[in-house]
Amino acid sequence: MATVLVVDDEELVVRSVAAYLEADGVHARVAGDAREGERIWRESRPDAVVLDVRLPGASGLDLLRRMRLDADRTPVVLLSGLDTVDDRIVGLEFGADDYLTKPFSPRELVLRLHALLRRGDIHPGDGLSPVVVGPLTLHPAVRTVSLAGAEQTLAPREFDLLLFLARHAGSSFSTRELLRRVWGWDFGDDSTVVVHVRRLRRKFEADPSSPVLLTTVRGTGYRLGTADELTAALAEGAR
Repeated sequence: MATVLVVDDEELVVRSVAAYLEADGVHARVAGDAREGERIWRESRPDAVVLDVRLPGASGLDLLRRMRLDADRTPVVLLSGLDTVDDRIVGLEFGADDYLTKPFSPRELVLRLHALLRRGDIHPGDGLSPVVVGPLTLHPAVRTVSLAGAEQTLAPREFDLLLFLARHAGSSFSTRELLRRVWGWDFGDDSTVVVHVRRLRRKFEADPSSPVLLTTVRGTGYRLGTADELTAALAEGAR
């Protein structure tokens, strides 16, 4: 049984989300502030975390930052009463995998959590062998990735997105397609994909502002280069 930690100081939110999770066969742990949430997270290492941005004392973003500094890759869904693109981008930039604004449907939250827990629709027998694109190697079974031998730590959705693009190296996909095929959503904000692409570029591109590995195809979407293209790009960058 998967375990989800819900950190929110609104009792009604905690009760309703926990009830939906338990009814769906997911064990819920709850906390009312960041300090208690961090204690439970460190002790139990849940499969996913639902985290309110505004909490008493330290904010949810502070807790999320500590989780990511600890190289923790637990899927995190942020909750916030703020509903602007900039607010969503800030949350995603901190390392969140998803973002919901209040008020929200607990059922929608549970569906998004299940999508995260499925980890990019990766199933046994559906390609757990390493995926190699020139100097880029991904190991779906253990969810590690390296470029030219240098290993990088990726958040869950960063890995899912890169794995999907690597399995389709040379092909371009729109943000809508990526939301559907990586996140498993037929809804959602395109900025979710944009921010995850930006985070991948920071980790893999020599110059994230002028990407050569994960590029933008005008009018189409995003594209990861082929094995030959990645090899040539890295060789050019090493000169």
